[in-house]
Amino acid sequence: MRLGFVGLGRMGAGMASNLVKAGHEVTVYNRSPEKTRALVERGAHAARDVAGACGGDAVITMLADDNAVESVAFGEARLIASLRSNAVHLSMSTISVALSECLAAAHAKASQGYVAAPVFGRPDAAAAAKLFIVVAGAPEATDACMPIFQALGQKTFRFGHRPEAANLVKLSGNFLIAAAIESLGEAIALVSKAGIDKHEYIEMLTSTLFTAPVYKNYGGLIADRKFEPAGFAAPLGQKDIRLALAAAETLRVPLPLGSLLRDRFLALMAQGGDNLDWSAIAQLAAKDAGQA
Repeated sequence: MRLGFVGLGRMGAGMASNLVKAGHEVTVYNRSPEKTRALVERGAHAARDVAGACGGDAVITMLADDNAVESVAFGEARLIASLRSNAVHLSMSTISVALSECLAAAHAKASQGYVAAPVFGRPDAAAAAKLFIVVAGAPEATDACMPIFQALGQKTFRFGHRPEAANLVKLSGNFLIAAAIESLGEAIALVSKAGIDKHEYIEMLTSTLFTAPVYKNYGGLIADRKFEPAGFAAPLGQKDIRLALAAAETLRVPLPLGSLLRDRFLALMAQGGDNLDWSAIAQLAAKDAGQA
């Protein structure tokens, strides 16, 4: 496929590289041009602007937040104005339900396809093509994107024809991950203050009752207090909880834990944690227990 790829951050760079490896013709664009060099050396083409990445079968966006996606789609970058009729915008960013609905309407008006496909996985999973991909959109557009998903992930989950459904699933998943991080932080603070070895505690938990990767991966980070470099920075975690709460308010679904998590992220950022991994909210429990 002839693909454009916009956004070469820690996730996007690995994803674009895997598309090149899979034999797709990939044109990349990033606001900081130096991030395109390694990909060009591997066989990608560099675009001068977003419009230059919109000439193929599909253009993929992997950007930080609503503001970045909205700017690329509707602002001076003019993704929607540049994408040809019947081509697909594949939005793989974690964005709000409301923006996804807006993008779907705008692309339909322009006779273009729009598929939401946010991913679960940290940068190492992106580089290894081991992402879990959550997809929703019109069947014909989604089917056309299957070779992309096969090059990027280990499994793809389809959630119907309304793109915003994929975004809601992604936000709900990140809400659950953040809740697991917070509960791990509190439990580790409890046992470690009693003199119990936290690494042995995590080993016991993750080999018995809580064998899921989220507990193994984040339990290790919390026990080691390894919050830098950030695989997923705290402000992005705060953004996702805020978007989950916004969707919940629209649907009139109370999320009491979501409100607590929002405040935990705000507290971490108020204490200078913007550059830390989002799992660093767990250290707030240790501080509350006088262990910092």
